[in-house]
Amino acid sequence: MKDAGIRIRVEKNLRSAFAAACQAENKQASDVLRDFMQAYVARYQGGQGDLFSERREEEARPPTGLHASPT
Repeated sequence: MKDAGIRIRVEKNLRSAFAAACQAENKQASDVLRDFMQAYVARYQGGQGDLFSERREEEARPPTGLHASPT
């Protein structure tokens, strides 16, 4: 049963891009956000670490094809 709401403020371009992505996949934005929230809570409660840890690890790596010059 859905009996609570959340209101957030985001940049217009982010909201537009999110709405377009949801529409492209024929999904309601609220369903996508609920799915994300459920996955996030499940990971938190399951002790599986940070939901975004893989993304952070990828961002920390240098881009492919770029190598540090030898010192």
